[in-house]
Amino acid sequence: MTSDPDRTVARREIADALVRALERRHEVLDVIVDAEDSAAAVDAIAQLLGTSRLGGEAVMALSFDRLTKDSRRRIAAELDDLNTQLSFTMGERTSGENLTLRPFAPDSDRDIFAARTDDVGAAGDGSGAPAGSLDDEIRAALARVDAEEAVWLVATDGSQKVGMVFGELAGGEVNVRIWIHPDHRKQGYGTAALRKARSEMAAYFPGVPLVVRAPAAGA
Repeated sequence: MTSDPDRTVARREIADALVRALERRHEVLDVIVDAEDSAAAVDAIAQLLGTSRLGGEAVMALSFDRLTKDSRRRIAAELDDLNTQLSFTMGERTSGENLTLRPFAPDSDRDIFAARTDDVGAAGDGSGAPAGSLDDEIRAALARVDAEEAVWLVATDGSQKVGMVFGELAGGEVNVRIWIHPDHRKQGYGTAALRKARSEMAAYFPGVPLVVRAPAAGA
């Protein structure tokens, strides 16, 4: 399912391609006329305008009534509005897409779990109980992992730790919780972590329903 930010980014890309196409309409018409078929025309438009195939297809679908001055002004206004709506830049979005998940290492990842505990103040097992000592929490988590009742993953972007993903087996379901470090929120990491956690949890717990207990981009 496509999220609202994803749809906004896609619509912004289309609007931006349309604005550029209308500004360079004579060049666009030339590449369309020179193209062998519709698919080749879309590729040529995308290359000419430096946009994606999605943008090229939108330009190819333009009707003549969109060439009027009034229509061009309305498309430009829509682009400005979409740029205002976006809560993160395209560079920040790319950061989220670079996220990877790896198993929690008790010694080297103690710091990121400590940051999570300071931020959330609750136990790492998802019970909602107050947090215990870090050593006790980690020791208990490793026992659950060994018993195939839990999975703890660290979310990273390169060498930087940006959060954690917790999967706890309970009542025939895997409760999945996403935590992103406060310094790295609003950058697409939560959504990326949730997307990648689904395949990771399915590998650890095949055939077990997954239930997300926390928002992907929240705490």
